[in-house]
Amino acid sequence: MIFDTHAHYNDEAFDEDRDELLKSLPENGIKLVVNVGANLSSTEESIALAEQYDFIYAAAGVHPSDSGELTEANFLLLESMASHKKVKAIGEIGLDYYWDEPDRAVQKEWFARQIALAKKCGLPIVVHSRDAAKDTLDILKAEKADEAGGIIHCFSYGTEMAREFLNLGFYLGIGGVLTFKNARKLKEVAAYAPLDRIVLETDCPYMAPVPNRGKRNSSLNLPYVAGELGRIKGVAEDEIQRATFENGRRLYRIL
Repeated sequence: MIFDTHAHYNDEAFDEDRDELLKSLPENGIKLVVNVGANLSSTEESIALAEQYDFIYAAAGVHPSDSGELTEANFLLLESMASHKKVKAIGEIGLDYYWDEPDRAVQKEWFARQIALAKKCGLPIVVHSRDAAKDTLDILKAEKADEAGGIIHCFSYGTEMAREFLNLGFYLGIGGVLTFKNARKLKEVAAYAPLDRIVLETDCPYMAPVPNRGKRNSSLNLPYVAGELGRIKGVAEDEIQRATFENGRRLYRIL
């Protein structure tokens, strides 16, 4: 039983076979999926998918790379979408310093505003943080994001930063990168982090694990990630699946 805590099935990569693929997930052990918004339009699309499929839920949010689109007016629209009964988180939100745009000040402002929205709505947050560890941590602390809780999605830092985020009560999202031979740092984090603070994710259609690296990713690949996590921790794969499934349900409050 697997919970894919971070997917993008609204992506055009799934346009040709989306319905067929999604209908196949439950019979292949994928029992829950959260489809995550990256801007206003993809948030709307995520909610539509959640309305269509019982096992899919949505996260409503604006990715740091798209934060320049936010205004006071459309932030109210985001707040309205966040009230939908199948929206279980605010995300993905955060900071991305890999790219020069939008300006870092803009990213920081809307990251903080969306954390405040999550607290107002009583929802956890899905945090995207790329090349921005210190600023991400500083904002989470300043905004008391531990009151909302959430996931550090696609965790990419070392054990020292993992300790900081875990100390705030956050879960670490781990996906296909864990299976890569050169993912030494992430393997160390996977060994270090308590199993009850780890959730599985695909970030599909991106980040497919070995042996399908470079291909379109989907939730069907998550057993490879669970197997590698089990190998690292010396735990049976079915126990990894069970534990991470319960972690995801607890985090997203899907009872």
